Amino acid sequence: MFFEGYGYHGTSFEQTYRCYPASFIDKPQLESGDKIIMPPSALDRLASLHIDYPMLFELRNAAAERVSHCGVLEFIAEEGMIYMPYWMMENMLLQEGDTVRVKNVTLPKGTYVKLQPHTKDFLDISNPKAILETTLRNFSCLTTGDSIMVAYNNKKYYIDIIESKPSNAISIIETDCEVDFAPPLDYKEPERLAPSVPSSKAPAPVEEAVAEPKFNPFTGAGRRLDGKPLKHQSPPVSSPTSKDKQAGAANGGPSAASTSQSTRQSQQGKLVFGSTMNHAQKETQKQPSKDTKQEQAPKKEEPKFQAFTGKKYSLKG
Repeated sequence: MFFEGYGYHGTSFEQTYRCYPASFIDKPQLESGDKIIMPPSALDRLASLHIDYPMLFELRNAAAERVSHCGVLEFIAEEGMIYMPYWMMENMLLQEGDTVRVKNVTLPKGTYVKLQPHTKDFLDISNPKAILETTLRNFSCLTTGDSIMVAYNNKKYYIDIIESKPSNAISIIETDCEVDFAPPLDYKEPERLAPSVPSSKAPAPVEEAVAEPKFNPFTGAGRRLDGKPLKHQSPPVSSPTSKDKQAGAANGGPSAASTSQSTRQSQQGKLVFGSTMNHAQKETQKQPSKDTKQEQAPKKEEPKFQAFTGKKYSLKG
């Protein structure tokens, strides 16, 4: 059967056409989907065949070995010509007037598709999933390896189809299809910073031990109530410092300190009970006591008070 010079044969539809973008026919709505416009002769041939609906076609560019799939919107094109979205021509590396092979096919319903945006701007949309769902209503099928165009807010976003199930080409008409997103092509992972050492594990700074002054009672200066100066002012009592303790430990420890205290007491002429001194120390204590007695001997003895030693006087005179 021949339609105005274009022959169709067999039980399937397969024909070669020259392709042109949708701008040539003033159909800008074609750019928001994947449907093409075919000549009326193609409708007559398809009507005579027992084909499955919806009508789906395979587009093949033999020169560039590119294959894609599409649907059909209208049959109003001139004979021997088809009009298709410009983004689809870019996918197939087609120029205006290039030939493309069109063949009707039956595709399984899709269950899964994985998409990858070209830029991160698409993810910045308030609800990209809803925008994508609205856009895909204008599509009839998807092919792995294609890049579809999503128009939103006067801006075009391109998205790659990197995986589809159950086959490389699926129908998305009246089907529940799971959609997954891959990171955008221009996405860069943030650089990982070196793990910082927690403050609990960080070595604590070594602080020099500063000796705190100890409390010494009764170290202030004495004052008289009548304001007169003191004849003798007792020196401030100083507690033994750490240096004195270390020196004492080096000279014999606590025993040396006890012996020095005992000798001081013996020099002042006091008796010490419970002393653990040896005989040599006792002898050394006796000698200074004798000296003190000799020193006290030359001192004049003061007259003692004697009662009733005064003169007698009578009241009579």
